[in-house]
Amino acid sequence: MKRSVNTVEDKILVLDFGGQYNQLIARRVREQHVYAEIQSYNRITAQEIKAAGYKGVIFTGGPNSVYDAASPHYDPEILQIGVPILGICYGDQLLAYMAGGRVDRAENFSEYGKTTVFFDDDILFRDVPQKGVCWMSHTDFISQPPAGFAVIAHTDQCPCAAMCDPDRKLYGVQFHPEVTHTEYGEQMLANFLFPICGCRADWKMEDFVERSIEKYRGELAGKKVLLALSGGVDSSVAAVLLHKAIGRNLTCVFVDHGLLRKGEGDFVEKTFRDTFGMNLIRVQAEKRFLKRLTGVRDPEEKRKIIGEEFIRVFEDEAKRLGKIHVLAQGTIYPDVVESGKGDSAVIKSHHNVGGLPDVISFEKIVEPLRTLFKDEVRQAGAQLGIPHALVWRQPFPGPGLAVRVIGAVTEEKLALLRDADAIFREEIGAAGLEEETNQYFAVLTDLRSVGVMGDARTYGYTVALRAVTTDDFMTAEWTRLPYDVLERSSNRITNEVTGISRVVFDITSKPPATVEWE
Repeated sequence: MKRSVNTVEDKILVLDFGGQYNQLIARRVREQHVYAEIQSYNRITAQEIKAAGYKGVIFTGGPNSVYDAASPHYDPEILQIGVPILGICYGDQLLAYMAGGRVDRAENFSEYGKTTVFFDDDILFRDVPQKGVCWMSHTDFISQPPAGFAVIAHTDQCPCAAMCDPDRKLYGVQFHPEVTHTEYGEQMLANFLFPICGCRADWKMEDFVERSIEKYRGELAGKKVLLALSGGVDSSVAAVLLHKAIGRNLTCVFVDHGLLRKGEGDFVEKTFRDTFGMNLIRVQAEKRFLKRLTGVRDPEEKRKIIGEEFIRVFEDEAKRLGKIHVLAQGTIYPDVVESGKGDSAVIKSHHNVGGLPDVISFEKIVEPLRTLFKDEVRQAGAQLGIPHALVWRQPFPGPGLAVRVIGAVTEEKLALLRDADAIFREEIGAAGLEEETNQYFAVLTDLRSVGVMGDARTYGYTVALRAVTTDDFMTAEWTRLPYDVLERSSNRITNEVTGISRVVFDITSKPPATVEWE
């Protein structure tokens, strides 16, 4: 018997004020099996929040000062609709300021990074020790809480590190409970979600998968769908989900743009034809893409060109196939965030978000994974029965090796990078480190340097090796790979790949860097 799917689950609204951790807050809520949605502060009213049935609202951080007239502010009526609120950092200050408290600039102190916080006895800090390390990032502070609010935490420098109005269930914390650097942050969020908001832990990936299949089975009934299949985790999961929903009405178009890793084109074709039995069209478009990329050095321009060319290829295939109603893509949450949708700053455009041309010939675009983080996509893939090897396959950017070749893209550079990258991935695999680092790859820099081989002078390219550890791809630490793995990788690359004379290892975390170089 088919298990019924709960379609009315408890949910939390994350009200976005432009901070860097906004998506991470939503992800931390989902980790507690409570669904979270993100809305910009200026795109939803208090009455809409109430009508939507949110069990609670979280005000995010942000880069502004609340007393600046141009800074983002919430609808004051939100405080009157009876929904619990948790303000974080800027959200905490904004809650205080707009409720009648006072926020000042800290003339003699500011707190950044790990800070010891002293907690009072309060439901928000249930099962939390009396003091702990929290992640701070502020120069303003609450000098006077609003009427009805009590201070429930402090630091040696900050007199109001947390506050609450228990009667109205309004809470604020100056620190960031969502980041891993904050001890007991997970417990604090759980205290807000469950005893304060009264949420049920009823959001599960299996429900998401079943509900999505049912949704698209109805929404796309009788429609022909063309899916952009790169063979990476995201597009693969999207393909299998939609295949289960609409079957043969889904056609997967795999664009071999000549920017793939070594042997990747054949792997993708074999996997989806043999394992899943899908309608698959492999389009050989290397010359078409490389011609458009000739002489282009700017990474944003590369992404825009590749995004537009992807769509044009799909349009050409759609015309050849007959009437195609819908374009499907494997867009996920970090793609949307980094492309600057909403009020976030543009970090880089993703070919399937920021790179889309203004006019396309499809009736609509479907992105079934748009609300999921990478680890959630993998969970969905496992739930769909996708083989482990594919679910845990290395992430690969939509623009492919074009954004791992720094500067202009040429066939020669692509060939060098493919071989170097393959060697690095082989050595990671041989050392059994595939699941200890979340993403690893090689980058062909635009730097050439002098070397010596066989008593002769060489002048070859420099390759950078990159490996990161992360659980959400919003932040990432560089992976401390064993020296012997790096040594073997370097020796093999310089000995086996003619044209590369130097190998370096990237030890920059995200932020300040991104995972990819471009």
